[in-house]
Amino acid sequence: MAIGTSRAGVLADATLVDRTRHQTALRLLPFLFVLYIVNYLDRTSVAYAAIGMSRDLGFSDRVFGMGVGVFFIGYLALQIPGSLLAENWSARRTISGSMVLWGSLTALTALVHTPMQLYLGRFLLGLAEASFFPGVMIYLSHWFIQKDRAKAASDLLAAVPLSLLIGSPTAGWIIGHHWLGVAGWRWLFVLEGLPAVVLGAIAFAWLPDWPNDAAWLSDRQQEWITRELESEKPAGRRSVSVLETLRSGRVLLLGAVSFLAYLPGYAAIFWIPTLLKRQTGLSDVRVGSLLAIPFGVALVAMLFNGWHSDRQLERRWHTAVPLLLAALGAVGLLVFPPSLAMTLCLFSLMMVELAYLPIFWAIPTEILSDTAAAGALGVASTIANIAGFLGPSAFGYLHTRTGSLASGYTAMAVCWAGSAVLMLMIPGLRQKARHVDECLAPLATVEPGVTYPDRRLFGQVTRSPD
Repeated sequence: MAIGTSRAGVLADATLVDRTRHQTALRLLPFLFVLYIVNYLDRTSVAYAAIGMSRDLGFSDRVFGMGVGVFFIGYLALQIPGSLLAENWSARRTISGSMVLWGSLTALTALVHTPMQLYLGRFLLGLAEASFFPGVMIYLSHWFIQKDRAKAASDLLAAVPLSLLIGSPTAGWIIGHHWLGVAGWRWLFVLEGLPAVVLGAIAFAWLPDWPNDAAWLSDRQQEWITRELESEKPAGRRSVSVLETLRSGRVLLLGAVSFLAYLPGYAAIFWIPTLLKRQTGLSDVRVGSLLAIPFGVALVAMLFNGWHSDRQLERRWHTAVPLLLAALGAVGLLVFPPSLAMTLCLFSLMMVELAYLPIFWAIPTEILSDTAAAGALGVASTIANIAGFLGPSAFGYLHTRTGSLASGYTAMAVCWAGSAVLMLMIPGLRQKARHVDECLAPLATVEPGVTYPDRRLFGQVTRSPD
C-alpha cells in the first residue's frame, strides 16, 4: 500500500510539473517570439531602406555603414542599466516601455533627410532597444527552470532568421511602391515601427512579472514554479565580478568567438540586400523576394543544428561548423564568377552561420558556475555588440576605400574561420554535456519496474523508504 501510495503521489506530482511547464511555455513563448521578430525587423529595416535612401538621398556606402553601426553605440550604452532595470524594477515594464519607445523612433526615421539625422535616429533607436533583449532573458529566468531555459532561449532566437525570411520580401514590396507621394522606404519605417508600439502596450497586460501574478496558473502551479526557481539560486556562493570573469580563459575565448562571429555576421545581414540589388539590377520587390531563400535556409539550419546538438550532446563542433560554412561562402564570392543562382547559393551558405547562435549562447551555463556564467554572458554579449557596430561600418569603409568588394569578403572569411578555430580551442564542452546527461539518467526510474516517460520532469525524486 505504501509503495502504491508513493507511486500515485509521484505520478500526480509529475502530472502537475508537466502541465505547468507546458502551460507556461504555450502562454509566454509564442508571444515573446512575435515580439523578438518585430524587434529584429525594426533593427534591420534600414538594410532594405538603404536601397531607396541611396537613390533618393544620395547616401554613400560609408554613410550607410556608419548609420548601421552607430545603432550599437547606443545599444551598448544602456544594455547593462537596462538589465538592472529589468531585474530590480520590472521585466514586464522594461520590455513594454522599450517596445513603445523603439517603435516610435523607428517610425520617426521616415523623416530622415541628412546623414546626421540618420546617425541621430539610429543612435536613439539603439538606446531604446538596449534593454529589450536582456529584459527578455531575465524574464525567462523568472519563469523557466534551468533545464527548460536553454530550450526557451533557442526557440526565441529562431526569430532571427524567421524575421529576415518574413521581412525580406515584405520590405522589398513596400520600398518598391509609393503612396500619397511618399517614397516606399519611408513607409517601411512607419509600417514596421507601429506594430512595436501596439505590441508593447499589449505586452504590459499580457506578461505577468512573476508566477504568483499569473491568474492562469493554479495556486499549486504557482507554488511549484516559485519553489523550483528559488531552489536553483546559488547558496553560499559569493558574487563574481566582471574583472574575475575576464580572467577566465574560457570566458576570454567565448568573447573572442562572439566578436569574430558577429563582425562579419552583422555586415552580411545589413549589406546583402544592397549587394544583390547592385549585382542584378532587379526591382526592389524581386530583390526582397529572392533574399527569402538564404534566410529560409538559415532558419532550417538553426532548427536542425539545435536539435542535433542536443541529440548528440555536443556543442563545440555544432558551433564551429556553421561558422566554417559561412567562411566558405565568403570565399566562394571571391572565387566564382557572379551569377544570380551562384550568388544566392553563396549568400545562403553565409547565412548558415546563424545556426551557431542557440548552441553558443547555451555554452556558458554548461561549462561555468551560475554566477560566472551570468558574467560570461554579459561580457560575450557586450563584445559581440561592439562587433555589431564595427562590422557594417568596416565593410562600408573597405568598399568605399578600395572600390571593390573583395577586401570585404576576404575579411568576412578570415573572421568566420578564426571564430571557428577559437571555438574548437574551448575545452570541456562535450564532457560537460555527458555529465549532465548522466546526472539525469538515474531519475528515469523511480520505482522498480516503473519507468516514467520524461525523466526531465522530475527534480530530486527519491524512493519512499516503504
